[in-house]
Amino acid sequence: MQLTEKRYYTPEEYLQLEEVADYKSEYIDGEIIPMAGGTTNHNRIALNLSAALNFAFKQQDYEVFIGEVRLWIPKRRIYTYPDVMVVAGEPEYFNNRQDTILNPQVIIEVLSKSTKGYDQQDKFEAYRSIDNLQEYLLIDQTRINVEQYFKTGKKRWTFSEYDQEDEAISLNTVDFKISLLDLYNKVKFDTVDSEGDNSSI
Repeated sequence: MQLTEKRYYTPEEYLQLEEVADYKSEYIDGEIIPMAGGTTNHNRIALNLSAALNFAFKQQDYEVFIGEVRLWIPKRRIYTYPDVMVVAGEPEYFNNRQDTILNPQVIIEVLSKSTKGYDQQDKFEAYRSIDNLQEYLLIDQTRINVEQYFKTGKKRWTFSEYDQEDEAISLNTVDFKISLLDLYNKVKFDTVDSEGDNSSI
């Protein structure tokens, strides 16, 4: 059997390919990795949260960006698309690209079975290399469960978990609060959504 040699790309090659691609991919230190498709539950949660954040920040100096905006992590050479990002003040653009930012203060990911371990471990490790990042939320789409991490000092993070319908989550680094009932509004846990070969639920 002949082994196929793995192809590595420069960041510039990735960006050129991404501009004409039919689907989004992540770039991780030379490798291009197609992103799994989203589910209806994933979409509901991301919309519920981003809409509430955007409304709360109408009179505040924060902006909310959703999955179409790319994040560049220079210390890890990673391009990725977080589900929701909160930026304090003006976004810092990489190479003046309006589609790629550098300075999220809060990152939120909606978990699926195919990405849960990566989001909790390797991706969070990469996110922690971002100087501006102060808070990270992981939202399960298959059950009521949210993991919250916020920075308390250099290389120090505090963890909280929420798993009851009558609880509410307060961000520690910005003035925002949302109940789990509102966060999971219209989410159907008994629905199985397909991600192609990778099942989200």
